[in-house]
Amino acid sequence: MLELVARESEQSTESADRLLALTALGDQAAFARLYDLMAPRVFGLVRRVLRDPAQSEEVTQEVFLEVWQSATRFDAARGTAVTWIMTMTHRRAVDRVRAAQSSRVRDSKVGIRDYAPPFDDVAESVEVTLEHERVMRAMSRLTDLQRQAVTLAYFGGFTHAEVAAMLHIPVGTIKTRLRDGMIRLRDELGVAS
Repeated sequence: MLELVARESEQSTESADRLLALTALGDQAAFARLYDLMAPRVFGLVRRVLRDPAQSEEVTQEVFLEVWQSATRFDAARGTAVTWIMTMTHRRAVDRVRAAQSSRVRDSKVGIRDYAPPFDDVAESVEVTLEHERVMRAMSRLTDLQRQAVTLAYFGGFTHAEVAAMLHIPVGTIKTRLRDGMIRLRDELGVAS
């Protein structure tokens, strides 16, 4: 029994070598016979690596396309046609696994990057309104001169020199009023220093 299996294997190797040589010459009928001879083995290997039948069929088709296109590069001195085709098959299947893994990792990274947690506009609006009211109450507890300096500098966006010019007072006085006003606001708002 073992002798019969060994003889059949040897005959299929010789046959595959001959068919691949004819395929290299452009013989389509030889390629069809090579396909019939090798397709079950190629598909079986791909299926063991990929497990997905649809992808296995696709990779098997890619392998035979590559066999047809690169048959002229086969060197019988380096090995048998069966070994050459099965090595090509294994590489293609592993490449597909790596590509799928890379795609999953890339999709995961994009999903994490693009994730926008739900945002509650109403809560945000209420929080901003309450904070605005707290700031306005604290501002009302400043002296008129401090409130005027803080309003121009922080709400108006003017520099210390511009505020000093607008109020016709020295820059040092503006800086003092701003410092005192900010200290008082910090205390009123309960902000840690």
